Amino acid sequence: MKVFETEYKLIENYNDAFVEEEFFSKCTDYFKGYDYIVGDISYGKLRLKGFNKKDNKNFNSINDFSKVKTYIKDNCAYGCKFFILEKENN
Repeated sequence: MKVFETEYKLIENYNDAFVEEEFFSKCTDYFKGYDYIVGDISYGKLRLKGFNKKDNKNFNSINDFSKVKTYIKDNCAYGCKFFILEKENN
């Protein structure tokens, strides 16, 4: 799927969390520089967060993709639905 002229693929869709219309209503160009976009649903609300690989020039330890499972466990509602989009050709 195209997000701001960049191809992304859905690599994880826990409990069918990804709803295209809802994602595009929340996603802004803020996420252009990220290698991954993670969405989680808590209390009926979609939250988005960007993550990067270590070789991305915008890499920051708080956005380290290797820590995405810890982020979901520690910062999202227990058992929440979530999805992960990965930038193609990454």
